[in-house]
Amino acid sequence: MSAPEDLIASTRELLWERGYVGTSPRAIQQRAGVGQGSMYHHFTGKPDLALAAIGRTAEELRAAAEDRLAGPGTAVERITAYLRRERDVLRGCPIGRLTQDPDVVADPALRRPVEETFAWLRDRLAGILAEGRDRGELPAGLDPVATACAVVAVLQGGYVLARAADSAEPFTQAVDGVLGLLAAHTRPA
Repeated sequence: MSAPEDLIASTRELLWERGYVGTSPRAIQQRAGVGQGSMYHHFTGKPDLALAAIGRTAEELRAAAEDRLAGPGTAVERITAYLRRERDVLRGCPIGRLTQDPDVVADPALRRPVEETFAWLRDRLAGILAEGRDRGELPAGLDPVATACAVVAVLQGGYVLARAADSAEPFTQAVDGVLGLLAAHTRPA
């Protein structure tokens, strides 16, 4: 990789592990194996580098989600594929964790890719749920927007429960629970 790519990769990992405040320019440089001059040659400072790292993480998360959500099957089958995809549950969501970082939330530029990622996911899920409703897979009274928001909240809450318990089981239970609720409303083909 090139120096800018090494810096972005290092920053992504450190943000996930330590958050914004705990990620120092020195730690980024050490993990990337580059000097201070290289960092400041490619980025104006820590906020600029963090923005690039958060943006890259957001892009990859959207691509991984889209890979499952765009697949074949009913609305519930596609959402199931997304929720059950392999994840590092005990590390939490690299975007969701940033919402707990006061410096990220306070900075509109750093917060923007986080907001956009969650908005994209809610909109994408709502669209799939609306398709399922329109095809008769789900009840006509289903509110796709509210249901999509609930799915995202359960997913993020599942990460929190898993981290608190130091076990992936609460995450799995949360996913099983929301899928059970969706399946209870699924109409036979």
